[in-house]
Amino acid sequence: MKIRQNARHFASRKALETPVVRSVAKSGLVRMHTKIFTKKADPAHAEERKPRLDAFFDATMDTYLAALQEGFSEAEAREITHIQSNFDFYNHGWTEMMEFPGDELEDHYDRYADFFETWGITIDDPLGEFAPSGGLPEAASTPERLEDPDHPHAEGGFADDVYVETEDGELIIGGQDEPDDEIDVSSAVGVDAASTPDETAEDESVDRS
Repeated sequence: MKIRQNARHFASRKALETPVVRSVAKSGLVRMHTKIFTKKADPAHAEERKPRLDAFFDATMDTYLAALQEGFSEAEAREITHIQSNFDFYNHGWTEMMEFPGDELEDHYDRYADFFETWGITIDDPLGEFAPSGGLPEAASTPERLEDPDHPHAEGGFADDVYVETEDGELIIGGQDEPDDEIDVSSAVGVDAASTPDETAEDESVDRS
C-alpha cells in the first residue's frame, strides 16, 4: 500500500521501543489514529466506533513492535498494522474508512503471510494473538456497504509492495533507510508536548505511524 514516511515516524518508532516514554507515545499514537479514522467514518457512526478503534489501535502497536523485532523495516511494520485495521474495517462493512479497495485484501495478506500465520492473524481475525484478553468493544457493522462499496479514502494499485512517499514527494518502493543522525525521541507523536492529537490528525504525513 502507499504510505508516507518522515522523521517523526522514526522518532515514534524509537519512542515505542524506549521503556521510559513508551506508554506516552503509545497513548498519543492511539488517540491520533482514532481521530484520523473517525474523521473518515460515516458521521452517523463515528462516535460509536471510537472505543473499538482505541482498543484496536492499542493492540496494533504491539504488532508493530513484534514486526520490528522480526526484522521488518519501519515502513513494513507500520504497513502491517494498517493492513490489520483494513481487515477489521472490511469485516464491519466500514468501507468508507478503508485505505485500499476490498478486492486487494488477499493480496496484502499474502505479502505478509508468514508473519500473519505466525501470530494467528487472518482476514477474519485481524489481531490474532495480539487481541486483548478481554476482547474488543463491540461496534455496529454496516454490511450493506459491502454490496456496493464506497472507498473514498482508498488508493488501489499498490498491493504488490510497500510504497513510501517522502516529504519531498518522492515515491520509494520498500521505504527509506533509518536516519544516520541521532533520532530525537522528543519529536515523537504523543511525546512532543507541542503537538496535540488535533494537529497531528490533520497531518497526513503522520497518518500511518
